[in-house]
Amino acid sequence: MKPAVTESLKPASWVSEHLRHAGLRPTRQRVNLGRVLFAQGNRHVSVEELHAESGMAGFRVSRATVYNTLHRFTEAGLVLEVVLDNGRTYFDTNLGDHHHFFVEGEGRLIDVVADIGVDRLPKPPEGMEITSVELIMRVRRKP
Repeated sequence: MKPAVTESLKPASWVSEHLRHAGLRPTRQRVNLGRVLFAQGNRHVSVEELHAESGMAGFRVSRATVYNTLHRFTEAGLVLEVVLDNGRTYFDTNLGDHHHFFVEGEGRLIDVVADIGVDRLPKPPEGMEITSVELIMRVRRKP
């Protein structure tokens, strides 16, 4: 592994503890992917990006394993899944309620840190309740 890359990784013990707390078995692949995923604080990552970053960190893992691991992390409440209307999926390490800007042409999500008021929500279908509201605002760079 490259020293500059491995110095910024989360410790394996930290990742293992968080996986166990979430009810997941800390397999070698999950721990290695978690070390890369959670190394940079709150961020958004696609399967392809995490696959590439893991390779740069010296962890050889298939794209399918990255996909399956991120979905297991989502089910366990370790990350949030953000699906855009074009079918592109990102995984968000920020678990708090928040909204996003999607930068068109760059394929990048940015957390919205401002408080946003949503004052006219529709009534949910009979027998259901609204559990959260997620707003994605599409933006692009000015010409």
